[in-house]
Amino acid sequence: MIPVNNPLFKLGQIVSTPAALEALGKAGQAPWEFLVRHVQGDYGDLDDEDRRLNNEAVKAEERILSAYTLKTGVRVWIITEADRSSTCLLLPDEY
Repeated sequence: MIPVNNPLFKLGQIVSTPAALEALGKAGQAPWEFLVRHVQGDYGDLDDEDRRLNNEAVKAEERILSAYTLKTGVRVWIITEADRSSTCLLLPDEY
């Protein structure tokens, strides 16, 4: 479990694709730093409309998507399922 102050929702089981883990490793960044941002409502590189939809999804228990750009320029997504059973880190082309 990741210690987080004021999480907006549950992450459920945290999983990742091998490609996302490889990209994070090459960037020298850890998954938890993005998971913390995600669960606290910092959805990363999304426009205002997508942020608004995520905020509504938190309340309506729908899927939540965050997008972050790593130090290497590679983009990763984090998706928490609507039922909050799991959260997945993946690359956009893996969706």
